[in-house]
Amino acid sequence: MGATLLLWLAGGCSGEAVREFFGYSTPRERYEQALRDAGLHRTALGGDWLAAAAEALDSPVSVSPPYLEEGYLDPRQTTATAYRVSLRRGQLLEVTFESEPDTSYRIFIDLFRVPERLDAQPRHVTSADSLDRDFDYFTHRDGDYLVRIQPELLRGGRYSIRVAVKPSLHFPVYGRDATAIGSRYGDGRDGGRRRHEGLDIFAPRGTPVIAAAAGVVRSTRDNRLGGNVVWLRDEFGQTHYYAHLDTQLVRRGQRVTVGDTLGLVGNSGNARSTPPHLHFGLYRRGSYDPYPALEPLPTTTEDFGGNPNLIGRTVRVTRAAARLRLHPTARSAILAELPRHTPLQVAAGSGAWYRVIAPDGTVGFVAASLTEPTDRPIRHEVLAGGARLLTDPVPLAVAVDSVSAGAEVPVLAAFGEFLLVQGPSGRVGWLALD
Repeated sequence: MGATLLLWLAGGCSGEAVREFFGYSTPRERYEQALRDAGLHRTALGGDWLAAAAEALDSPVSVSPPYLEEGYLDPRQTTATAYRVSLRRGQLLEVTFESEPDTSYRIFIDLFRVPERLDAQPRHVTSADSLDRDFDYFTHRDGDYLVRIQPELLRGGRYSIRVAVKPSLHFPVYGRDATAIGSRYGDGRDGGRRRHEGLDIFAPRGTPVIAAAAGVVRSTRDNRLGGNVVWLRDEFGQTHYYAHLDTQLVRRGQRVTVGDTLGLVGNSGNARSTPPHLHFGLYRRGSYDPYPALEPLPTTTEDFGGNPNLIGRTVRVTRAAARLRLHPTARSAILAELPRHTPLQVAAGSGAWYRVIAPDGTVGFVAASLTEPTDRPIRHEVLAGGARLLTDPVPLAVAVDSVSAGAEVPVLAAFGEFLLVQGPSGRVGWLALD
């Protein structure tokens, strides 16, 4: 049994299979089970809550860290949002969620990896505790990931979420940074017969080489290629290789913290014909590129500059051909050209942008300066005949109200062959132009 289990785990079984085998469940799964035990999954509210989680993974919001968003979770509605972010192996993902005025409700934060196969479902990676609003994840594999946020039923309020990506390791040569890297991972060696399995970081002889992470020294030895080397096993379960040292200053079995001196820069081993430098490598089931684990990334986020009172409400475009973009930046990919007076549901705000939902369901970002509230009509229309007001701008949508022939209605926005109007009863709906 033991050998079979080890082989099964080593074979790359999914997180879902491991949870099922060991009886482990995420905080959200335990909450869902409680809803089912109470029979709430059969109610419209409970069913919508379950569906919202799946829909969020199907329609994620693409973000480029550092990303800061302010929004509103309506307690009367069932909502979930997934943020799609690209990560490199060795990077540290940080998610911070803050809410006001109620900070006591449970918020479920789950991380999924997007599979390479288009027909495959996202795979669960890990979860935050339901009462923990800070979430960190060390990335073990390159790829796109989904951070899904969902509050418990009937709870919400204003919130802010910050998604940041940081290097997981401290730079291993004292007083130096990425500009000192002279040779990258994968560069050819020996006429192309082998590749460089690390980074060469140049510094004067005798410059301290420091621990890039806390860990335990596994070995200090001398070999033909690396000369004086130090092997260190870190807190993330990976092995560091510090080579070409002039001097080693630690011993096997010694526990070190970030910044402790391991040795001094030199050019021992096969580097005697080159200037002094540190060869720094990372290994876990083979070597991988250390640069993403060291790369300095932007950390400053822009405060939300839009109108927070419009979050959760409908705005309309004020200028012809306003652009709906993939990310909240003017250099981002264009998702759609929006005609003037197109209504948009404001889901959240980031910097000078609103994250919006277009009438056709497209989610993207539009500059807040190109929108205005819909509290004042753009014109009035007199109906020649009776008409129905619809929930959506499509012919087969559900009717929410009716308008009699001869009635005059204020027009709040327009999309395609439909007008968004306010009926005599005060209900707002879509009216077909014909």
